[in-house]
Amino acid sequence: MRRAVIGSVAVTMALSVAACGKAGDDKKSDSKDNSIGLLLPENATTRYEKFDRPLIEAKIKALCSDCKIEYANAAGDAAKQAQQVSSMITKKVKVLILDPQDAVGIKSSVQAAVDAGIKVVAYDRFAQGPVSSYVSYDNEKVGELQGQALLDSLGAKATPTANVVMINGDDADPNAAMFKAGAHKVLDGKVKIAYEQSGLWKDTVANQKVTAAITQIGAKNIAGVYSANDGMAGGIATALKGAGINPPLTGQDAELPGIQRILADQQYSTIYKAYKPEADATAEIAVKLLKGEDIKSVADITATSGSGTTVPAKLFTAVSVTKANIKDTVVKDQLYTVAQICTADFAAACKAAGIQ
Repeated sequence: MRRAVIGSVAVTMALSVAACGKAGDDKKSDSKDNSIGLLLPENATTRYEKFDRPLIEAKIKALCSDCKIEYANAAGDAAKQAQQVSSMITKKVKVLILDPQDAVGIKSSVQAAVDAGIKVVAYDRFAQGPVSSYVSYDNEKVGELQGQALLDSLGAKATPTANVVMINGDDADPNAAMFKAGAHKVLDGKVKIAYEQSGLWKDTVANQKVTAAITQIGAKNIAGVYSANDGMAGGIATALKGAGINPPLTGQDAELPGIQRILADQQYSTIYKAYKPEADATAEIAVKLLKGEDIKSVADITATSGSGTTVPAKLFTAVSVTKANIKDTVVKDQLYTVAQICTADFAAACKAAGIQ
């Protein structure tokens, strides 16, 4: 009997050590014990499905080969994301990486997940509620970079009477508020914000808003346009072209169409937030939380959410991209290949910019 007991204990210990979960658990290792949930907010912006999801999943697998990843995208629907959190609770994930569609509205869902014993990592957008960590970029600084790029593009035309149109992101996204605050910090007093609306991160809505601004202000009276991201900038560029004008236009996310518009002089700048460092840090924190390890080696500062929750955080610094540094940023980091950027329609512009 003594030998049987010793043998049983040895098997249990071996299974615990082999598991990705915390050593010393007396459960057998299975995918449910090692499952990490990943919820992304929308698919209108190309970054989430093309970059964020595959990068996070790849890093988790590299760190924890037997971890199971449960994934869902809210497709811009906050109520759908709340249901997805409930599904993650039902599936008994141990850690949930959450990029909230509505950072305030998701608070009760975060609380429910934590009450169920799930550690929640706020990714890119700071979800309210008792999250364990937050990983993103310094988003007010992003807005400052956007605002400064617009001023740079205007040069001597940047005067207190120069009419600027601002198309901000979705008000439900806390990052949008920080981009807006940062941009205002740079632009206020330097130019006149003649028209300001939310574009809801949608190119169609942004197009409609700028069309209304053109009617209200007059096409030739618009000196520049602040767009909070490249997706909306695409709709804005179409509206501007339709009105026969081409004022400087900002963006964000370094989307391929945005980079190509910059080369074609249809957009002045974008913001490059390297996806891999953000995704890798988030995956590393998630796996550490799964194992019960200290995350402060990765989350080396603290940040406070809109609900007053202060947690360990990791914030990266973004880069403003114009035609002058496309080669030294998105091309150098292999975000896109030269072939992807310099298609037939943009070959001449690439050559002129020194990319080919």
